[in-house]
Amino acid sequence: MKDLIILGSTGSIGTQALEVVDAYPDKLRVVGLCCASNSLIIEQIEKYAPKYVAVQNSELADKITRTFNDVEVYIGDDGICNLAEKKVDVVLNALVGISGLRPTLAAIRAGNDIALANKETLVAGGELVMPLSKEKNVNIFPVDSEHSAIWQSLTAKNISRILLTASGGAFRDLGRADLEKAKACDALKHPNWDMGAKVTIDSATLMNKGLEIIEAMYLFDVEVDDIKVLIHRQSVVHSMVEYADGSVIAQMSYPDMRLPIQIALLYPERGCYAFEKYDFAGKNLSFEDADEERFPCLAIAKYCAREKGLAPVIMNAANEILVKAYLDNKINFYDIPYYIRRALDKFYQGQRIENEEQIYDVDIKVREYVGYSLKRGENGIFTGGKRY
Repeated sequence: MKDLIILGSTGSIGTQALEVVDAYPDKLRVVGLCCASNSLIIEQIEKYAPKYVAVQNSELADKITRTFNDVEVYIGDDGICNLAEKKVDVVLNALVGISGLRPTLAAIRAGNDIALANKETLVAGGELVMPLSKEKNVNIFPVDSEHSAIWQSLTAKNISRILLTASGGAFRDLGRADLEKAKACDALKHPNWDMGAKVTIDSATLMNKGLEIIEAMYLFDVEVDDIKVLIHRQSVVHSMVEYADGSVIAQMSYPDMRLPIQIALLYPERGCYAFEKYDFAGKNLSFEDADEERFPCLAIAKYCAREKGLAPVIMNAANEILVKAYLDNKINFYDIPYYIRRALDKFYQGQRIENEEQIYDVDIKVREYVGYSLKRGENGIFTGGKRY
């Protein structure tokens, strides 16, 4: 029996992870749950009876305390870290945004294996997370379908390159003129996956694939230029590994996040429950190059991946603010890469990452700068500074 803590239990990944727990009641046990303020966690506590719960909302915390006498409740960012430090077999980090970094580091320091669904942990903090995980002899199991596919396809050391597949998102067939007018409500209509709003917008801009390049770089110790993005509309081939002899090994399955979650939580066992099977008969699988001209966020992310240091931190902070603004219909599609470039030109001068506090300090400054720029309406066509 594996004891689990699920950070972000009320979100898309968290709720699907609990479905995996339901499929393996003799192998997986929930010890801790965490969310920001979603009252769904009350139902989850009733069903899974965790020992520990962490929430951001103090009113929700009081309600949990009154309702469940035997549950230890933690509040706020420090409370989430306190939960992540509890000794368990696996901590599933399904939090959204930079808030996932600190609990990951806390869990690693406690010696807990990590099932990682929080991209920003490695995008912003990979230079700290990976050395610490090696020092503490902690496993990091990828939950993203693409990184899970790469992990499953690694059978030898002589890797030539990683072929990272992307659905292309809801706007994959739009030309530049249409993208300039494209609205967030349409971006949320993802053709293949049911995901949270932030990652769905990132999918539409291809920033999601850029973030995954940085994750893959750290997870699998490869260089950026050894990772190629391919648009694969069917989302059946979740990624591939090409070896030096020219052979390619791919992981293929029906697009269902419960499969990579199951693989991460049950490792080293492989589960026997098939949530959905794919019928290959009569199907066509296609692959296309990603268009970095129409989707400049991908080019920006690749630049930041090569630079490492604080460049990905700046990019990620700006992107989080801009995705929220796009969801609120305050900016247009191409304002996202425009403001990210402005933030990089202002804050990035080749700095290396020295400690965790430096990451959060830069993250806060970038968010404030982008927010202030949005209020002033400083948008338009980017013409100055570096080319990304």
